[in-house]
Parts: sequence; structure tokens; C-alpha cells
Amino acid sequence: MSYHFQVAKESASQTAGPYVHIGLAPNQAGFDIFEKNFSNVLVGPNTAGERIAIEGRVIDGSGTPVRDVLIEIWQANAAGRYNHPADKQDKQLDADFRGWGRGTSNFETGVYRFETIKPGAVEGRNGRMMAPHINFWIVARGINIGLNTRMYFDDEVDANAQDPVLNMIEWEVRRKTLIAERIQRDGKTVYRFDIRLQGEDETVFFDI
Repeated sequence: MSYHFQVAKESASQTAGPYVHIGLAPNQAGFDIFEKNFSNVLVGPNTAGERIAIEGRVIDGSGTPVRDVLIEIWQANAAGRYNHPADKQDKQLDADFRGWGRGTSNFETGVYRFETIKPGAVEGRNGRMMAPHINFWIVARGINIGLNTRMYFDDEVDANAQDPVLNMIEWEVRRKTLIAERIQRDGKTVYRFDIRLQGEDETVFFDI
């Protein structure tokens, strides 16, 4: 018995745009499709922790804000525990905190926004503590594979200096692309975090 194999040709690739927000975040695009819409608001009325907002823009290689980007974030609660069965830390779960959110940039300004809480420090591999951080996943037109990055906090200087992931990045100027700036606006805490897809100040992305 003989076998004959034919090698298939590579199919054409396709990016995630330009209407990825309609399928994944239709409510923000003005479409009432899902029974339960995923939101950029991660907190409830009884969520523990410091209330914060995260704002920024995703900027392409020409310096232009990407106005149809979709972003997902996931994070630990204020005690430093993820709302996920894989997190076995002996820390308190928060029933009023989902720990995951999805949002799109504003179609006019390119600014994205999340309402959440500042996370606690999380135990990483080998028991080493990681500085408080938020995980980002970004998709948009022109991006073939979703990009993963992290946001750290500029007011966590000591914790950031010990973070094992930040310390894997050799150049300090590159580490700074993951640090969000804390500002106060109308009595509320906002962390500004711009994500640059290309160029001299390109954000550090992770292959996970």
C-alpha cells in the first residue's frame, strides 16, 4: 500500500480589522446584540480597593492614534488574587470584582478607558512577588496576532525595582514603556498609559 501526500499552499493572512469592535464589543459600537455585554467597567458598588481609571491611546508607527482598537485587561484584586481557579494563593477573593474587562478606543479621539481598582502584588513563579500590574491584550486592523503587554504603576517604585518581569528587560528606557503615570482629575485617580505599536518608544510586548 502506498500513500501520497500533497503539501497545501499557505493561505492568505488576515488582520483583525476594521470592524472587530462590532463583533466583540457591539454595545460600544451602538449595537444591542448580546444578552450580556462585556464592559470596560470592572468594579461594582462593593468592590474593595482604591478606585482608579486607566486611560490612554494606542499609537501606530506614524504617531497616529488607532481609533478602532479593542483592548482586554485582566488583573488581580486589591488583595493580589486573580478571580481564576488556577490562582491558588491563600488570599481573599472579591465577589464583587470580575477582574476582567473589554473596551474599545473612542472612535473620535482614540482614547480608551477602564474603570477598575488598583491591584495588589501577586506571587509569581518560584514564590517571587510581582509588583502590582495589569495585563493588556490589544487587537486592531493591521495586527495579525493580538499583542500582550503589561501596565505597571509609577507610584510603586520599590516594588517595580524588584519585579522579576521588569528586570528581564535589559534597558531602563524600554522598561519605562510599561510604566503608567498617576494623575489626579476632578478628585479621582487616573493612570495614563499610552501603547506605541512601533517606533523609537515602542511598548514592550510579550510572547505568551
